[in-house]
Amino acid sequence: MNDYRWSEGLNCAVTVCDADGVILYMNRKARETFASHGDLIGRNLYDCHSAQSAEMIHHMLATGESNAYTIEKNGVHKIIYQSPWRNPDGSIGGLVEFSMVTPANLPHHIRQ
Repeated sequence: MNDYRWSEGLNCAVTVCDADGVILYMNRKARETFASHGDLIGRNLYDCHSAQSAEMIHHMLATGESNAYTIEKNGVHKIIYQSPWRNPDGSIGGLVEFSMVTPANLPHHIRQ
């Protein structure tokens, strides 16, 4: 899980942490998004999240469940998708977060 080159050119932010919440990797877009906070690689997610967010991080790491939600900040709409990643032996290795800018009126399609 150390080769993240595929994510450098994505037009969304990708952040990867280990099972202790330590940030292992941020792609270009994630680094740009959080540039004002300095280099976050090696820092712990729990240091920059609320108690409610920390509880969700713990829950995902313990259960293997994913989390998704939308936000709006400074007029920019985003969808956030967080999911555990697994080691070759099947144990949870940490979390990956994808943060994607979306239109304010994101279409929703029902397909059957």
